[in-house]
Amino acid sequence: MATSGELLFNPIKSDYSEFDAETRRQLLALIEWFESRGKTQLLQDDLDAVWVSDFLEFIKQEKIFATFLTPSAYANGDPNKRWDASRNAALSEIFGFYGLAYWYAEQVTILGLGPIWMSANEDAKRKAAQQLEDGGVMAFGLSERDHGADVYSTDLILTPSDEDGIALRASGTKYYIGNGNVAGMVSVFGRRNDIEGADGYIWFAADSQHDAYELIDNVIHGQLYVSTFTLHDYPVREEDILHTGPEAFSSALNTVNIGKFNLCSGSVGMCEHSFFEAITHSQNRILYGNPVTDFPHVRGNFVDAYSRLIAMKLFSARAVDYFRSASLEDRRYLLFNPVTKSKVTSEGEKVMTLLLDVIAAKGFEKTTYFCEAARYIGTLPRLEGTVHVNVAQILKFMPNYLFNPAEYPEIGTRNDPADDVFFWAQGPARGAAKVQFADWLPVYERNSEIPNVGLFFEQAKALKELLATAAPDAAQQKDLDFLLNIGHLFSLIVYGQLILEQAEITGLDRDVVDSIFDFQVRDFSSYAIAVHGKASSTDAQQEWAIGAVRKPAVDQERFDRVWAQVKAYDGAYEMRP
Repeated sequence: MATSGELLFNPIKSDYSEFDAETRRQLLALIEWFESRGKTQLLQDDLDAVWVSDFLEFIKQEKIFATFLTPSAYANGDPNKRWDASRNAALSEIFGFYGLAYWYAEQVTILGLGPIWMSANEDAKRKAAQQLEDGGVMAFGLSERDHGADVYSTDLILTPSDEDGIALRASGTKYYIGNGNVAGMVSVFGRRNDIEGADGYIWFAADSQHDAYELIDNVIHGQLYVSTFTLHDYPVREEDILHTGPEAFSSALNTVNIGKFNLCSGSVGMCEHSFFEAITHSQNRILYGNPVTDFPHVRGNFVDAYSRLIAMKLFSARAVDYFRSASLEDRRYLLFNPVTKSKVTSEGEKVMTLLLDVIAAKGFEKTTYFCEAARYIGTLPRLEGTVHVNVAQILKFMPNYLFNPAEYPEIGTRNDPADDVFFWAQGPARGAAKVQFADWLPVYERNSEIPNVGLFFEQAKALKELLATAAPDAAQQKDLDFLLNIGHLFSLIVYGQLILEQAEITGLDRDVVDSIFDFQVRDFSSYAIAVHGKASSTDAQQEWAIGAVRKPAVDQERFDRVWAQVKAYDGAYEMRP
């Protein structure tokens, strides 16, 4: 039976026995590269904003991106190459554990590959596979400074050309483009100036080293190279074109579906490393004659942070199973994806704040990983798609999820060495409101004897009652400020469902489950009070909000047992100097 302690990634103990031999070898080789490099160099590179060229040289040498990010159809006979979301999540967690810059180099490579692997352009796909084999990285040229996450708008304009061998000339500027300094293939989104509407959208592959590609700057100060670049009449050949028309727009959204999923595992890795530092420091620091951890509020922060961190891992791991089992008939991943992007990453911020409130000034010292992670943890919920964008997406699924369940085959743990080919054939990016889900009630019912699960289940059913008896009226449905709180309440139910499913699968300690739902109850109550306080809330909604508030079940003995688990991490891991 798995224990909660085993759910935290520890480079000293993790052996990745669930994966095949070559995957294990590469993951462990990656850990060894970081550990051999040492904490002093790792942190100094961050302080000096050193581009991750040494890291990418190692990635090239070990063919890690080539192995993990190449679909088997383009593996050229290598049996280890496939796109496997389970092992990709493990890889992403390691990168987050050691530094966001390393995670980011892979993250934007994944995004850049999305429009390529989704295309029918065989030449481009073979070229991408070869560049990965040669140690290259990719970039995703979607965002623009004036439009941000508004993918409907783009000022990257393509003009038809009558020059021999050149189909179009592209001009315009892209902003927030990771790896834009070195990417061999930059997937660029634009629109033709001779075709109106969605039919004019286009994706094409550009080369960052081309004379017509002007690299302007890194828009941040850091190891991450978040570029802005301009194309000056860039020559686009037929063989460079990846998608056109509505298909191009769908490719943009479908790439984000897959590419942004790893925001959750990056956040988890950052929190885990920070957690190890925080508990070891606090357990060994004497204040007013006592260990810091003797203070009740300190223990409370640690238990809350620990519970939230394990919940992040549970939800993310279970979401992988749904992603890998997705099909045109089972699109539940379209809900679980924005929840990972918004909820898990927001929880990462809460975990870091809880820990920082304990270690205080220590969290700002340049000799700690914590200092680096605390500086970057807030970027993850905000990278290109902010929390409110994702919560607005989540709301589309709420009616069917709560009121209109469907039958689906049971989905088990998916860490089998399979190629996730559906990722590249998701179909048109529409129909979210039609997606149905298996009944969410049974997993709550099975676990409702756990005190705080039972309390949260009451709150979850209360949300159904609100929507059935005092649902947002026409004006409120146009008021995103009001609806976001409803979206957060709904997200908590989805979050809890997958947490409970994974807890059952792993045999998670009942005490930890109870502790997780302690904060679920508190968070639901907070959002209910927020609904009450909104200017547009009706009398009926205000009455509902007060009635939905619950106090978590208090159990000092359970708290002490969970604290004992937290305390056991004192000295469990420290990066090599």
